[in-house]
This record gives sequence, structure tokens and C-alpha cells, in this order.
Amino acid sequence: MYDHMGLGVTDYQRSTAFYDAALAPLGIRQLYVVPKAFTGGVDVVGYGVQRPMFWISGADPTRGKLHVAFAAETRAQVDAFHAAALKAGGKDNGPPGLRPHYDKDYYGAFVLDPDGFNVEAVCRAPE
Repeated sequence: MYDHMGLGVTDYQRSTAFYDAALAPLGIRQLYVVPKAFTGGVDVVGYGVQRPMFWISGADPTRGKLHVAFAAETRAQVDAFHAAALKAGGKDNGPPGLRPHYDKDYYGAFVLDPDGFNVEAVCRAPE
């Protein structure tokens, strides 16, 4: 339904290090660093699998609550996301597990990123 989304972070280097590590188990990586000539000198990077869909900007930090969920193909990827995110400095906001109140096969894990945003990996495939 959506094409892409972006957020501003308080510490670009810290956040890119976190997302590089946390999203790697899902096959998501940096695909495009926008040349500063096009951003007015602001650091901007796009993450994705085939094309950038999740963007981080080093300017104008997003405020308030934000929840973003990334699709995982397997439950093992959800587990690996959670472990990698914690190792990269994220804070546990819900360990990997089934969440049948969302859907019978909903398997997710939640972490808070360096800015306190709720980041999730979810697999909807049956075991």
C-alpha cells in the first residue's frame, strides 16, 4: 500500500549503524546514499531489498511515537532481527513470539531504536 517512508534521526551515524545491523537478517540493506548536493548537505540513506523503501535523514528528527514493521520470510529471521537489534544497541520492546491476537500465524519481535521508535520484524507464514 505504501511506496516508501522516511524519518529524521537525532544521530545519523548511530542510527545507520543500528539499522545496518538490525535489518541485515531480513535481507534489507543500504541501497542508496543520496549525494549531499541534492540534500543541502544533509546525510540521507535509503534501505531496501530491491529498491529503497525506508529512508533515514540526519536532519529534522521525527518526534512523537513511530512504529514501523519490516516483513520477514521466516520466524528464524525474526529471531535474528531481534538478536541483532539488541546487539546493535536497541532495547527490547517484545521478544520474538506468536501474537495470535493479531493473527494466528503472526510471529513478531519488537525493539526500540536509538531514538525510541518501535521497530518490528514480523513473519506471517505458518510455522
